[in-house]
Amino acid sequence: MNKNLLIIPHYNNPTGLINSISSIGENEKLDVIIIDDGSIIHKINEGDILDNKVFEGDIIFKYCKVNRGIEFVLNEALDYGLNREYVYFSRLDCGDICHNNRFEIQELFFEQNQDIYLLGSNVDAINENGKFLYSIKVPSIDKDIRKGMLLNCMFIHPSVMFRSEVVKQLGKYPTNYKAAEDFAFFTNILKQYKGANINKSLVTIELNTKGISATNRKKQAKSRINILKKNYKFGITSSYGLIRSYALYYAPYSLIQNLKKNIYK
Repeated sequence: MNKNLLIIPHYNNPTGLINSISSIGENEKLDVIIIDDGSIIHKINEGDILDNKVFEGDIIFKYCKVNRGIEFVLNEALDYGLNREYVYFSRLDCGDICHNNRFEIQELFFEQNQDIYLLGSNVDAINENGKFLYSIKVPSIDKDIRKGMLLNCMFIHPSVMFRSEVVKQLGKYPTNYKAAEDFAFFTNILKQYKGANINKSLVTIELNTKGISATNRKKQAKSRINILKKNYKFGITSSYGLIRSYALYYAPYSLIQNLKKNIYK
């Protein structure tokens, strides 16, 4: 059995799912669990998925009868992986693309850095039509990541890999921070373990106007505020982080996207 289990939630996006699966290189060794969160209109065709698989490993399909939300789907996948004793868990979203040898690079990093338990990377961002928008660079070392987490999440969720040990010790994704379960989860991990980001883009993410960041932006921003308040540390950085998050909560989505484009460019 492979050491790494890649978790891909699916909801009404079979084309994006095929693109994601086909981006995993033939030299990669991992298993993939695809959990459909109650899709009704656009369902998975397992034959199409398997036809586009070139990597060494199995694909497991799981189906939920009703749509419950990504945090519950992710936790179900973690339960599956824990029961089968995978060493690593990885993430990818439908429509996102893995760069060459992404998983091999991350596993090697873990082997060479035994004190790191949560690992992400920089990412490239494209729109729904595949047009390059900008690259997102995140802090690479633990000290800078911890400082940045007082402002916002310093890990891009589809780029992360983490040791299964953190789930055994700290538990799964919190379910009470809607649309920001990743920020809450990573914050919990960093309370006990070190994190890092590889200083290169290992994933291309699709910024879809129908995705969580757009349709659930208010909910996501409110959850982010609650996470920052719960982990508030008296000082300038934490205070600025809260003020910034409140400002983003009330700002129009189009303004935020334009600001991101200018910042990352």
